[in-house]
Amino acid sequence: MKCSITYRVSGMTCGGCAISVRRAVEELDGVESAFVDLKSEWANIFFDDTFVDPRRLAQAIVAAGYQPEVVLAQ
Repeated sequence: MKCSITYRVSGMTCGGCAISVRRAVEELDGVESAFVDLKSEWANIFFDDTFVDPRRLAQAIVAAGYQPEVVLAQ
């Protein structure tokens, strides 16, 4: 099923950080798109939960070197 989740991502300090977060989650199977905003520290991710779950998305963000906190899941 198509879902979306919004994380607050701490630890980003530059545009390259936002790109790293976006790439980390977009590499996962089932992720349709990710929008990461450095200024607001938010990452909005659209995904198919038959392939990937929010826990795995958070793990990818952590592996990229940042700390995610779920703000909104739909």
